[in-house]
Formats: sequence, structure tokens, C-alpha cells
Amino acid sequence: MLMPKRVKRRRVHRGRMKGVATKGNTITYGSYGLVAQECGWITSNQIEAARIAMTRSIKRGGKVYIKIFPHKSVTKKPAEVRMGSGKGAPEYWVAVVKPGRVMFEIEGVSEDKAREAMRLASHKLPVKCKFAIKEEKAKGGEA
Repeated sequence: MLMPKRVKRRRVHRGRMKGVATKGNTITYGSYGLVAQECGWITSNQIEAARIAMTRSIKRGGKVYIKIFPHKSVTKKPAEVRMGSGKGAPEYWVAVVKPGRVMFEIEGVSEDKAREAMRLASHKLPVKCKFAIKEEKAKGGEA
């Protein structure tokens, strides 16, 4: 499971998820990517489940890149505890995802294999996703 080695503050505010992704919105490492189309929290368990689904689908051929990391802790108080006496202990870790964020990338497999792997991974995630192909920069730009 992914989680930070150490953090400055263990309990964080929930925050807001408005707007679109301004960083992590381009395919950099692989040839194909899985792009979020909604805002959401993706837990470390969901990231791991999607990674396993992709690697099993491509039969350990090619390479899978995970481009999101769960930095935010989500706290929870135990069951049947009275109100007050502070915030609960960290329960799990989430990655905050906005529309346009590239979450996973694949390299070294054909497009239809990559498309199928990304489809299986998207079923494990709580946000709507789309398959994206890296666009190559035109060499010798004519203006």
C-alpha cells in the first residue's frame, strides 16, 4: 500500500476539489494514459487494485507507471464514541484527483492491449476515466 514515509501534520482538512488539473495533465513516461474526468479521492487500496489489474492484463509485458500518490490522510473516530475530545486517528490515505489528471501510464504494449488494461483499471476507480494516447511533437515546426 502507498503512504508517505513521514508527514509534517498527521491530520489535515478535507479541502475543496474545484477546477481542473494544472499539473500532471500530460502523458510523460508512457505511450498511453488513463485520465480522470471527475474530481475525487482515490485511496491507496484502489490505486493498488488498479495497478494489479493492469499488470495482470498485460501479462507482465511493458511497463506501468503510477502518476498519483496518496498524500492526504483521512481520519475516522471509533464506533460509539461521544462527540468532542479531538479529531480521530488517521484511517487511510488518499490522492486528490481533478479532471484532466493522468493517473496511470503504460508503455511497451500495443494500443488494444493498453486500452483493455486501462478499461480493467478504470473499473477499480471511483471516478470516470478516459483512455488517452500520447501525441508526438512535430519535428521542425513550420510557422
